[in-house]
Amino acid sequence: MGRDGGAAASAEARLSALRCAAAALVTSALAATACARPALPEAAAARDVPTKSGATLRIETFVAGLEVPWSMAFTSAERLLVTERPGRVRVVLRGILDPKPIYVVPDVEAKGESGLMGLALAPDYATSRMVYLAYAYDAPRGTAVRIVRLHDDGDAFSQRKVLIEGIPAAQYHAGCRLRFGPDGKLYATTGDATDREIAQDLKSFGGKTLRLNPDGSVPDDNPFPGSPVFSYGHRNSQGLDWDPRSGLQVQTEHGPSGFDGPGGGDEVNIVEAGKNYGWPVVHHRASHEGMVSPLLEYTPAVAPSGASFCRGDLLPHFKGDFFFATLIGERLIRVRFDPANPRQVLETEELVHGVYGRLRDVVSGPDGALYVATSNRDGRGRPRPGDDRILRIVETPGVR
Repeated sequence: MGRDGGAAASAEARLSALRCAAAALVTSALAATACARPALPEAAAARDVPTKSGATLRIETFVAGLEVPWSMAFTSAERLLVTERPGRVRVVLRGILDPKPIYVVPDVEAKGESGLMGLALAPDYATSRMVYLAYAYDAPRGTAVRIVRLHDDGDAFSQRKVLIEGIPAAQYHAGCRLRFGPDGKLYATTGDATDREIAQDLKSFGGKTLRLNPDGSVPDDNPFPGSPVFSYGHRNSQGLDWDPRSGLQVQTEHGPSGFDGPGGGDEVNIVEAGKNYGWPVVHHRASHEGMVSPLLEYTPAVAPSGASFCRGDLLPHFKGDFFFATLIGERLIRVRFDPANPRQVLETEELVHGVYGRLRDVVSGPDGALYVATSNRDGRGRPRPGDDRILRIVETPGVR
């Protein structure tokens, strides 16, 4: 080999050595990162979760591949509608996600915590096929929320009608959970849009629970004549359901975040017509004459979101319990009320802490199972492969 060939070989040897050293450094760095940041729990595999009652819950992925699912509603035992915050309504049929949305909101504003949020079916959906959506949009004076009604054609939505709009919203605290109550009225939770004082202003629709007829008109028996306001003094409620035994409405509500008060103070409330729930005058465990104190309060914050009473026969030990999802808390919380005194809490239990990440919504399915949506792709979570997903929860027979 000539002189030039030897030099080239020597250079190549040095380059090879450098590559090996660099590879070793990268491998070492990756290993250090893995040690510094623990691996996320596997979300796809079925999991058995013991509870303090002795019963065991079986949790498995029902469907994956969603993007920030916000609200769920079963139109039948086999068909589920899901809103995604970027503005899409998705269909899950027999456990399979249709790759094409059934509807895309054309004017959605989806920055921060806003976007497409609430979803509800008309009480007479089986014949009317009417669906209700709540979403943020760009209004002349800034972000606002509107509630619309649409017809479910099976493969598309049509007949869009605006029921109410101009509800205060912002990048944060936009609400907005929709549910029909046992009285056949549409209820909507709204946020204070980071403007604390509007929660106490009965002329503003922000920081309230609104109550409407299915056609969007104001019920004659609302507590404030001519107004859709049902309750006020809320900061940002995102979950509501009715106790199937007592008929009482129960809501979850986010407490202060530091910029508008000391952190924590998340709430579970029994919400009734015309009552004032205190924000921003009182929060956490404080009380004030004429204002309702929370039934449960959580500090540090758990960020409570969607909620449902368990109505299913596939969870016999938990039927009638109130379950709510938490975001920063990354857990599902179960609340048991006293059947003899439904305003009294008998026990609470925290489940799947940190296993599935941020949890956004809970519904009781027509098959008797509970369904829980994750929210790990909302910019604040750590997505697992396949996220976001909907989990299906049943009780495991014979496992105690």
